Amino acid sequence: MSYIAQTLADTTTNFTGKGFGAIGYGLAAIGPGIGVGIVAGKAIEGIARQPELAGQIRTTMFLGIALSEALALIGIVVGFIF
Repeated sequence: MSYIAQTLADTTTNFTGKGFGAIGYGLAAIGPGIGVGIVAGKAIEGIARQPELAGQIRTTMFLGIALSEALALIGIVVGFIF
């Protein structure tokens, strides 16, 4: 085997992929970030349209934000596992 082929073989077998977990989590956090923005924006619209339902809308908004943020937490846990 030539020197170049041996060097390439050594490089590919020693590749660990460190740092790609952070990139993957950054991409995974885009979705929940957009979701939280949409939930908060729609809640503000709903409260502006019907101020008397502000308490119920706020409660539902916090539930939606919590569920959306759970996806981000799952993404970071999966990043640590793999």
